[in-house]
Amino acid sequence: MTGAVRYLAPGWATQHLFNPLVALSTRWGLPLAGSRVLAVRGRTSGEWRTTPVNPLVVAGERYLVAPRGHTQWVRNLRAAGGGELRAGRRTEVFAAVELRDAEKLPVLREYLRRWAWEVGAFFDGVGADASDAELLAAAPGHPVFVITPLR
Repeated sequence: MTGAVRYLAPGWATQHLFNPLVALSTRWGLPLAGSRVLAVRGRTSGEWRTTPVNPLVVAGERYLVAPRGHTQWVRNLRAAGGGELRAGRRTEVFAAVELRDAEKLPVLREYLRRWAWEVGAFFDGVGADASDAELLAAAPGHPVFVITPLR
């Protein structure tokens, strides 16, 4: 990890309304726009922690992007090295490897192209059409993990 540690806390509506509704819908097997519930073991408690995420496929690889920065799920995923993606009764166990900032550019560009309507505010005006230099400047604030299924 390079650069500044960035974390944007979710607002009350996101934390208490939007995320629980998306997670509930996904748990029922009705994921919104491809969302999944990320489950990862807490780095100190060892208990499962969950949050809705938007997995992304770029050039045949799957990624998780943290639009809000170095969140608790990011810290837990770094420590655990993997987790689960859940949708309805389906659970996918995966290993995760964090990308270096220079490797993130195509992933961040595609993530913003697909999800800017939902997460664009967390990128401080940097959009999918930004220059490579602008995306590289934003990269340290947005961890990206390549995920690989384990079974």
